[in-house]
Amino acid sequence: MSSRKATALLKNRSNLSHKVRYAVTHPARIAPYLKRTARDGWLRLKHPDHVDYYRAVMASDTARNPEAAVGSKTHDRWLALGTMQFDYLKEHGLAPRHRMLDIGCGNLRAGRLFIDYLDAGHYYGIDISPDILISAKRTLTTYGLQDKLPHLTITQNLTLDFLPDAHFDVVHAHSVFSHSPLEVIEECLTHVGRILAPGGFFDFTFDRTEGAEHQVLREDFYYRTGTLLALAEKHGLRARFMDDWEKRPHGQSKIRVSLPE
Repeated sequence: MSSRKATALLKNRSNLSHKVRYAVTHPARIAPYLKRTARDGWLRLKHPDHVDYYRAVMASDTARNPEAAVGSKTHDRWLALGTMQFDYLKEHGLAPRHRMLDIGCGNLRAGRLFIDYLDAGHYYGIDISPDILISAKRTLTTYGLQDKLPHLTITQNLTLDFLPDAHFDVVHAHSVFSHSPLEVIEECLTHVGRILAPGGFFDFTFDRTEGAEHQVLREDFYYRTGTLLALAEKHGLRARFMDDWEKRPHGQSKIRVSLPE
């Protein structure tokens, strides 16, 4: 690990001294941050529940730019991040016959590639945001994927109770837990084992810290690897940190969860 990355992993972005240093070195970002802070304060009051809060965040972001709403500042970056996710899972054995659940599928940044690759009807995408799912349907038509019959469903939580037992070979959550408090992550880990097929796995990314766990507003959450590994193991799952993902040009880290053998 480079010294620069090691230093980044020790940052506490909620700390006042960090915010001051960041503002001094990035003055152009002060105004956007203040706007985001004001929005956060208003939405906190209006939506005490985190899912309702983040659904409102996505509605606001999607109205401005659906690709930016899923974390892509440019269309080229949107394409690159989708390809990165697809290539990684394909290298790890994703096959057309597999059934895949994409948690937080967004506007199908990676989903469009999974849908095209998997057998018809084998892709299931869920999201808490109706606004981003409308954008996802536009992506389907733009790329001519209607005949692959993907399932796109809005959800209120991550109990996954509407999905069948032992059904999915691959479950995937990219940039979902980075925006989730620990109770939402635990809800998912409590239930995901039920829907995993034998030999299946669940990959999720997260914002990693090796210092104090913290959050920025209610939008960005930073966790230690050990916290999430222990949480998965608490619910009878095997979990491991995916070192090979660290070689990809992406700021988040990845953990893989599977059923015990």
